[in-house]
Amino acid sequence: MDWDKMQDKLKILSDAAKYDVSCSSSGSTRKNEGRGIGNAAYSGICHSWSQDGRCISLLKILMTNRCIYDCSYCVNRSSHDTPRAMMTPEEIAELTIQFYRRNYIEGLFLSSGVYRSPDYTTELLIKAARMLREEKHFNGYIHMKGIPGTDSRLIRELGRYVDRMSINIELPSSASLQLLAPQKTKQAIMMPMREVKQGIAERQEESRSYKKLPSFVPAGQTTQLIIGATPDSDRRIMELSEALYRKVGLKRVYYSAYVPALSGPNLPALIKPPLLREHRLYQADWLLRYYQFSAAEILTEQQPDFDLSLDPKACWALRHIECFPVEVNKASYHMLLRVPGIGVTSAKRICAARRAAWVSYDTLHRMGIVLKRAKYFITCRGKYYGGSGKPEAIHHSLCLHEKNSRYEAGDLFSQVRL
Repeated sequence: MDWDKMQDKLKILSDAAKYDVSCSSSGSTRKNEGRGIGNAAYSGICHSWSQDGRCISLLKILMTNRCIYDCSYCVNRSSHDTPRAMMTPEEIAELTIQFYRRNYIEGLFLSSGVYRSPDYTTELLIKAARMLREEKHFNGYIHMKGIPGTDSRLIRELGRYVDRMSINIELPSSASLQLLAPQKTKQAIMMPMREVKQGIAERQEESRSYKKLPSFVPAGQTTQLIIGATPDSDRRIMELSEALYRKVGLKRVYYSAYVPALSGPNLPALIKPPLLREHRLYQADWLLRYYQFSAAEILTEQQPDFDLSLDPKACWALRHIECFPVEVNKASYHMLLRVPGIGVTSAKRICAARRAAWVSYDTLHRMGIVLKRAKYFITCRGKYYGGSGKPEAIHHSLCLHEKNSRYEAGDLFSQVRL
């Protein structure tokens, strides 16, 4: 292998992959059984944190940035004048092993432009994954892309070798696809998603009868939505995410603020990525997955977009101020989850503690409750600690607290010297 040429390819293909944020590591059960190298079950993958606080890494590249599609928002679109490169499956497999042996990475995140056709591209991805698993005996974490429009048999074959698969929707509506990515269709995107879901369900059913079965996408599937490239409302995005979690069993929806790296007649004239909006969508996504909210509750037809000055949970509470304050010693677990400043763990702690004795206000902070936020929506043993309790005053106080919080919108793609 010519390492000088490989370095040039790696520079191009790693830079081309930076806009894809749909990579995660949790959930894999692939273990090293004493043969080969690597182990996905314990260490996980890049851009994440292990349970003991370690930052773990992966090789994140495109197989190629050559693409037959001409999506307006994509830096790898066919009409964009940019350096192009392509790695063969053999080069990808060898590079992954060499990086792993040097302790640079703990896994592989491999995406690709659509080269020649979706099926042909997927066949190359399968070949790279098969070489890593069967020839190199690599047991580490592998996350690969499912290409929209790929034949279902190829999706099934790829799923045998990877730990996680992501099929990116990118744009949240058919109208947006028609505007910015007319070569893609909703049907072509959803088909491989449904195929992965069905394959996972079948493997789970088979595992009840057979102990040792080859895995099939054991860490599940994810997708990515680009935020700010189209006029779709936040409510529309949240409704789509809710439907994907329910219908195709996604592990995560990743939200990516549109980076105005290109110009075009159908693209918005943004100065910088809408990172705060992305942040609010992630907060709302947690409400969907862990806090028993529905998309219709988080945002309404009258208010289809987030108030960027406040987090979605606080906005919901202020819209339903008639439900508050709630008594922490009597409120249901479901209602405690809806109090700003009370999380899943702290709500469970309250429910457990009050079985033995009344919970006092002083003990709430030790349970992990953010009283600067929660005090406006609770009483403790009948006493209210939120001042006047007027919605306008609460809104003002919460905005001040939000302004002083740690979140700051920054440039994700600025050059940093290490």
